[in-house]
Amino acid sequence: MVSIPECTFTMGSNDPFTYPADGEDVREVGVSDFRIDAFAVSNDRFAEFAEASGYRTEAETYGWSFVFGGLLPDDFPPTAGVANAPWWRQVEGADWRHPEGPQSDLEGRTDHPVVHVSWNDALAYCDWADVRLPTESEWELAARGGLEGRTFPWGDELEPGGEHRMNVWQGKFPSENTAADGFYGSCPVDAFPPNGHGLFNATGNVWEWAADWFDSEYRRHDRRRDPKGPPAGPGRLQKGGSYLCHWSYCRRYRPAARQANTPDSSAGNVGFRCAADAASG
Repeated sequence: MVSIPECTFTMGSNDPFTYPADGEDVREVGVSDFRIDAFAVSNDRFAEFAEASGYRTEAETYGWSFVFGGLLPDDFPPTAGVANAPWWRQVEGADWRHPEGPQSDLEGRTDHPVVHVSWNDALAYCDWADVRLPTESEWELAARGGLEGRTFPWGDELEPGGEHRMNVWQGKFPSENTAADGFYGSCPVDAFPPNGHGLFNATGNVWEWAADWFDSEYRRHDRRRDPKGPPAGPGRLQKGGSYLCHWSYCRRYRPAARQANTPDSSAGNVGFRCAADAASG
């Protein structure tokens, strides 16, 4: 883990291309010192937990999870899709060990972030490892890397000097991914240079669960130090975007961006990283 010192920072974004319903309202937030993983939890790390504890993820229990259709082989059997996002397919047998279904495995991907983990699964791992999920304010402060008010952890340009700094969709979504950044699907947790705080892949690659409930209106009025979000909401927060984000429909590959999903939901582009109080451990 890396240590983040106590500070007050500007959270949120005034970017004209944000999504009003997401509630990225700009405000000053005070955060006590804490520690956070430099990397998202990898398949290797999650395997240690699963072997030691015998834990079964919710995707394993339910027997299916959501997979991006473009990652499925051409001869894959027909599957149910999501009405307003038909690129998401309900794949029987998809779980963290089988990211694209029963015919897939983790060969060559042990250093990729674990996916198909729900918020509840992430919490179970944290309990086992004696850590916790970061709050949204902690996550965003760490992901910014010390650059306050900038669009990305490295500045305001998506690809400064033509250099790719994160794993996101390249081309025309969802039909064409040129993989100009080097990856189609997820990438290793250390694939791109770290930000100013030493965090790798805080944006792009996979969405990361935060501890907070989501409520776009609540955050606007929450002026507490070390805010922990509302007492309830329609879902738990996810931060950072993923390898499927593209400016044409999901410009959420930014530290300020946020979305929600139900605590038992999983998909092939959702993972997490852990945090801890500064004095713990």
